Amino acid sequence: MRPAWLEVNFDSLAHNFHLLRRSAGNVALIGVVKANAYGHGAVEVGKELLRLGAWGLAVATTEEARELRKAGIVARILLMGSLHPQQAREVLELDLIPSISTLESAQALNALGKNVAVHLEFDTGMGRVGFQPEEAPLVKERFACFENLLIQGIYSHFADAEEDEPWTREQIGQFQRVQQVFGPGYFYHLCNTAGTVNYGEYGLSAVRPGIGLYGLLPNLGLRPIARLLAKPTQVKELPPGRRIGYSGLYTTQGREWIATLPVGYADGMPRLVFNRATVRFYPERGAPCICPVVGRVSMDQITVKIPAPVGLDQVFEVVTPDFSPTSSLWGWAELTGTVSYEPAVRLSPRLPRVYVRDGVEVTRVE
Repeated sequence: MRPAWLEVNFDSLAHNFHLLRRSAGNVALIGVVKANAYGHGAVEVGKELLRLGAWGLAVATTEEARELRKAGIVARILLMGSLHPQQAREVLELDLIPSISTLESAQALNALGKNVAVHLEFDTGMGRVGFQPEEAPLVKERFACFENLLIQGIYSHFADAEEDEPWTREQIGQFQRVQQVFGPGYFYHLCNTAGTVNYGEYGLSAVRPGIGLYGLLPNLGLRPIARLLAKPTQVKELPPGRRIGYSGLYTTQGREWIATLPVGYADGMPRLVFNRATVRFYPERGAPCICPVVGRVSMDQITVKIPAPVGLDQVFEVVTPDFSPTSSLWGWAELTGTVSYEPAVRLSPRLPRVYVRDGVEVTRVE
């Protein structure tokens, strides 16, 4: 196996799963595994979420759904976002639950002549996709004419449940008006991760957390579920005044030990964290050793300053499973002015994934 890999901890995933469900009164949970489960591996994470009791999985594209079906997953798969009419046949082929936001998509799906359960999406304030709440009576009337479409679920999406309470309360009110039109008996869902944590009383039929499952938000009791590990490909001592990496952005101040690790921006490490990020390793004795990344982050390699020579079997944590400001996915996001979603989804598929439970490897994908 390549001497750089992503280790995904199923115990931390289970912790996050149960914490989020408890926040919403133990309603059902839809496991969002779009974007390759936020970089963690959709197939294996999806299987584990189903083992934990998820109602089903949610993806953003039919290609993502196809990967799950090819892997033998037969559970419910919700296709989020607005279904395009040209995707109607794939919905039937893959046995998906599509999200419907336009009458054109509903017509295309209905015209195929086979019964299919659908979820209607309403735009309560995000402004992206969804029927307008005031259109709910007309939507209900029109869907009564689609003999092949069964409205199973109705949902919306919060725009800023993290910080903007007035806006969020307004969205809740808009969604409640939709509920009044359609009445009981539908699978209603509204809460993303922030909604689940901050407005769990509106968990309704189910919550739909994404980033929270992967533990990438601080101060909520969540646990990051992955760490990026690597073994050095070379360890060398350099003299004072030696410039390192493209553009020579670091110069040794004295005699320094430098380890080269086989990960880079092609694996998802942001190029902009040079001379600011750190990695970590654990000596046989003593405290963890925190080592600065020195010089430019290359496509496939980084260089780190270490206090003393180590062997080529020494394992370094390039991404730590915590909220370190310099070595976690959350920290990388802070260093580059973005959100933790972005460095997570950029973790490259070329990194092998190793999945562990109770400290024991249960499967790997190379």
